[in-house]
Amino acid sequence: MTLASLLSEDLIIPEMVATDRWQAIEEIINRLVEEGQLDPSHREEAIASLRHREETMSTGIGFGIAIPHASCDAVQQVTACFGRSKAGIDFESLDGKPVHFIVLFLVPKDQFQTHLRTLAAIAKFLNDPAVRAELGGASDAKSILEVFSRKRS
Repeated sequence: MTLASLLSEDLIIPEMVATDRWQAIEEIINRLVEEGQLDPSHREEAIASLRHREETMSTGIGFGIAIPHASCDAVQQVTACFGRSKAGIDFESLDGKPVHFIVLFLVPKDQFQTHLRTLAAIAKFLNDPAVRAELGGASDAKSILEVFSRKRS
């Protein structure tokens, strides 16, 4: 599994409007609904699952990265969306710094191993400072997707 295989230009938000983590999660979930990746009737369930996870511990892992994720019945396969904020979003990150890159993903409830592998792949990919620099400098969704496609996660 690669991040590029989970994303398309339509599932990339090159400049998020959100200023805090709850707004960011809703903005990304709304994009998943708009793009037909999440049924509108499952929107609230997905947000509730993500909120529950975030209230346990923020998924803002530091270095300007957040990986909100949850297992829920709202999806039948791994579903993801990427958001970027040049201004930064207060995600109550572990290092206390704003988040610039968010990869939100949902995994079906019965796929624990897939959940762990997806989380590890995203964290490893975004841990590379060169990748973060390329993502930060990309001009649009197409350019961001090219970074994901070029750099294998």
